[in-house]
Amino acid sequence: MTLTLTARRLAGLGGLAALLLAPLALAQERFSLFVPSAQPTVERLVKLARIQDSDVVVDLGSGDGRIVLTAARQNPKIRGWGVDINENLVRQSNEEAKRQGVADRIQFHHRNVFDADLREVTVINMWLFPELMRLLRPKIMAEARPGTRVLTHLFDMGAWPADEWDKEGGSAVGLWIVPARVEGYWNWQLALPGLPVSYDAIMEQRFQMAEGVVRAGNRRGIFQNVRLRGEDLSFTLEMTLDGAGLTRHEFSGKVSGDQIRGTVRVATPDGKTVELPWQARRTTTTAYFRPTGIDTK
Repeated sequence: MTLTLTARRLAGLGGLAALLLAPLALAQERFSLFVPSAQPTVERLVKLARIQDSDVVVDLGSGDGRIVLTAARQNPKIRGWGVDINENLVRQSNEEAKRQGVADRIQFHHRNVFDADLREVTVINMWLFPELMRLLRPKIMAEARPGTRVLTHLFDMGAWPADEWDKEGGSAVGLWIVPARVEGYWNWQLALPGLPVSYDAIMEQRFQMAEGVVRAGNRRGIFQNVRLRGEDLSFTLEMTLDGAGLTRHEFSGKVSGDQIRGTVRVATPDGKTVELPWQARRTTTTAYFRPTGIDTK
C-alpha cells in the first residue's frame, strides 16, 4: 500500500519524521509510505479481477510488488508492471521478479503514479488514501480504455460507485469497470419492414450510470433499463412510431469511440419481431430539439 499524507497530517508524525520526509514533500505534494497489503487480501484482489491471459496488470504505488507478482504466479501469460516513488522498493521488486523468473514480463519503475501511462493496461490495482485515489480518478477515466478493471480495498473512489464489492474474508475489496463515454448526441437509422425510421438520441452519463431520450419523427421516448458496463451498452425503448404503432426495441451493442455497433430486436403491435443490425454514430447536432408542432394525432 502507498499511503498519502498532507502537510497537516505530517505534523502528527513528530519533528523527526517531518525532517526525514521533507525531501519527499518537496518532490511532490503527496508522498508515499509503504505498508504492505496482507497476502490474503492480495489473493482476493487478484481473484476479483478475473485475470485473463491477455491482461496487462499494473499497480499504482506498487510497494514490494506483491500484487503484480501474485497475478503473474497465478497466470503465466499475463504481463504487468508497477510504479512507486520509493526507489529502494522498486529495486527490491525487480530483484524479486528476477528471483521468481518473471522479469521478462513483469517490471517495476521508479515513477510518480501521475506519470504512469495507462493507455494499454487492462487491470489497475491501487491501495491509496482516498484523497489520492480521488486525484487519480480523472486520469483513469481519461486514459484507461473502456472495460479496464480498477481494484482496491478498504477505500472507495468517491462519487464513482463500485461495480462489485467482495466483503467476505476481512476488509472489503472493490471492483470498478471503466465505462465507455456515451454522453452526447447520437443518430441511427433502422430499416423496419416497409418503414425506414431515423432516431435522434441524447445520452446523459455519470460514470457507469446513463440515461437517454430519443426522437423519431415527431415522437419521443425514454430509454429504460440502461446498462453500461465497460464498452457494453444495452437499453430498451417503447415508443409509438408513425405508421407502426407502439413498438418495443431492445438495443445491445459495443461502444467504440464515436460509434456503437450491435443489434436491436424490434417487436411491433401486430406481433411481428425482427432483429436488425444497429449502428449509431455520435453527432455534434441533433434533430431532437427541432419544432414539433401541435398535431398530436
